[in-house]
Amino acid sequence: MRLTITLLSVSLMIALSTTAQSLKKYPISNSGCSAYFFCDPGIFEITKSPDSSEVYTAECKTDEQAYGIICIKLKEKIADLQQSEDVMVQYLDFLKTELKIAKAAGYGKGHRLKNSEATRGIIDYWEDQDKDNWKINAWTNGAYIAVMYVYSKKELVETKANLYFEGLRFPGM
Repeated sequence: MRLTITLLSVSLMIALSTTAQSLKKYPISNSGCSAYFFCDPGIFEITKSPDSSEVYTAECKTDEQAYGIICIKLKEKIADLQQSEDVMVQYLDFLKTELKIAKAAGYGKGHRLKNSEATRGIIDYWEDQDKDNWKINAWTNGAYIAVMYVYSKKELVETKANLYFEGLRFPGM
């Protein structure tokens, strides 16, 4: 009986470890930033914003949950972090329209990436017109604004989303 339980335990551990996904670090093109993803985001698309800031985007899906990032290397650094956070809020408001967000919980401010006082972060929960559930986390250090998001038709796996959101690295971190 003891041998059977041991074999079942070992089999369960092997099965869980082979299906468990791990985070892997990916450079965000040549931006100087990087992020940890549960899936391969592929090649980042690079575009220019109207003010000539560089915009890097990528997305991947795994286990019915999509992970994406929009990383903006600002053309001109914003020295005042409160002002940078205000610009980030304006960008999130713009994204809500672009992504056809129908409901939002409201911005949660006061977050710090890796407890760094040189960063500001915002979280929010959204629902789009197709009833997809979204969680977003936006970060800034004045030189960059990064919007990380996770969405799914189903309930979001919060633990995985939070691990993903904490995986952003600005240059020098």
